[in-house]
Amino acid sequence: MTRKTNSANRTAPLRPEDEKLGIGASFAYGFQHVLTMYGGIIAVPLIIGQASGLASADIGLLIAACLFMGGLATLLQTLGVPFFGSQLPLVQGTSFAGVATMLAILNGGGGIQSIFGAVIVASLIGLLITPIFQRIIKFFPPVVTGTVIAVIGLTLMPTAAGWAMGGNPKAPDFGSPANIGLAGLTLVIVLLLSKIGSGTISRLSILLAMIIGTIVAVFMGKADFSKVGTGPIFAFPSPFHFGMPTFQAAGIISMVIVILVTLVETSADILAVSEIIGTKVDSRRLGNGLRADMISSAVAPVFGSFPQTAFAQNVGLVAITGIKSRFAVTASGVILLVLGLLPVMGRVVAAVPTAVLGGAGIVLFGTVAASGIRTLSTVSYKNNMNLVIVATSIGFGVIPIVQPTFYSQFPAWFSTIFDSGISSAAVMAIVLNLLFNHLRRGNPDNPSVFAAGTERRIAPEVLGSLQHGDRCEEGKLIDANGLEVPLLEPDPQH
Repeated sequence: MTRKTNSANRTAPLRPEDEKLGIGASFAYGFQHVLTMYGGIIAVPLIIGQASGLASADIGLLIAACLFMGGLATLLQTLGVPFFGSQLPLVQGTSFAGVATMLAILNGGGGIQSIFGAVIVASLIGLLITPIFQRIIKFFPPVVTGTVIAVIGLTLMPTAAGWAMGGNPKAPDFGSPANIGLAGLTLVIVLLLSKIGSGTISRLSILLAMIIGTIVAVFMGKADFSKVGTGPIFAFPSPFHFGMPTFQAAGIISMVIVILVTLVETSADILAVSEIIGTKVDSRRLGNGLRADMISSAVAPVFGSFPQTAFAQNVGLVAITGIKSRFAVTASGVILLVLGLLPVMGRVVAAVPTAVLGGAGIVLFGTVAASGIRTLSTVSYKNNMNLVIVATSIGFGVIPIVQPTFYSQFPAWFSTIFDSGISSAAVMAIVLNLLFNHLRRGNPDNPSVFAAGTERRIAPEVLGSLQHGDRCEEGKLIDANGLEVPLLEPDPQH
């Protein structure tokens, strides 16, 4: 297939992502994209809404706003306008990267308005630095981003545990066997669907488990849908419904770190999906994609949403299905947009029992941590200080998780930044990466005992005793003839 150029009658090859599937097929594949990421996109407003103490109706509006903005951001990313949008099959949605930082802002007494203010300013800063981001991305290698992503998951685990116990520490049934049992049942359902289900069911395991867990909760008397009918069925997101944003320096600084991590993640997603579909992405196209992320994130708080980013699980879905058309993902953006105009859907989701969310959250948040570990597995630990960077940064990031009052005696601006595990880990990882991997002057010729211990070593005399054809099987040394080589008894005098 070919397309005409603007300058002549010559034709150029049609890009894989420009294939048009037809309206029916596009919306069918688009719906699959929505199902794949629906559980993730509603989790963030659920967490922040509950932590903010919002009523169920307002949490419903928060969820609707996130769906609405996810739809708008997806349309911008896939269709594109001058300077904005990569025109690639990338589904956009509320980023998990900022959850821990947003919770820290709330815990610091800032309120949800402070979150919105921090997101607006940090996103605009991200938009301004996009042209030079390719020059500083080297300061965010996998040893940094993997550490931060792993700590994001670890930071969220206390939230999952609190949900599993019932969510409200003042409730008489908080931590009851019934609540924890319901969370455990939801977790088991997630695992069973992941194990025995088809590929499609496996990808939807968290969403389906939440539905089944909620049905069980209804029979247990732990689900209340009485407020679902309260409020409009259809409504356009109201600008600044939750109040005008407020601006706190410490919260903004913390959110800038989140935005930098988001830029790195989005860059990786753009490059990954381009490789999957076999299309070319140059620096201009990458910049267009990053700018689309940032402008969407800056506008999101106006409607009551949070930072936007590409969803990695949908990149995986493109690889699995082989559907390369960006218009299929455009259809998913239209679906998200319509769902965002239905606050009643948000109220239904808000009625899901907290214990059910806890069971799903253990897997959901654990998956975030595991993604970070997977990134760290690509890091080289041979003859360098990367192990020290990872160890120190994770330890530093876990401190506010295990001891939330650790920085309570420090100035407010300092505690707001470092009460967040993600901010703590990010600052330490960035500084140590600069110190050990960029400012190499003063580094020892031989790495520290921690780094040296990360690679296998074998004594020269052991290597010299091996013969051609020797191999190891089940812990035994077998020679070329298939016979076991006996081991010498240890010298009792040594």
